[in-house]
Amino acid sequence: MARRSAPPGSGPAFYSGAPSRRAIHDPNESAFSRFMREEVWSPEKLPGNVSVLTGIIVFFGGVAAIRTWGDLLIPA
Repeated sequence: MARRSAPPGSGPAFYSGAPSRRAIHDPNESAFSRFMREEVWSPEKLPGNVSVLTGIIVFFGGVAAIRTWGDLLIPA
């Protein structure tokens, strides 16, 4: 069976090549606030950030559950 491929010169499917719509250039913006705007609150990166946040919540929830009810796991 022949392999189907993209036309030559089309580039990767995940890269749009278009610049960001929200190009904000504030000379008084700090590096931290620029990082928060571009990496944390960016709509393009929201699914990944929600995934990381969910993992952190599940981890600390498990730690809290074991600290609270961990004695029930030890046979008497």
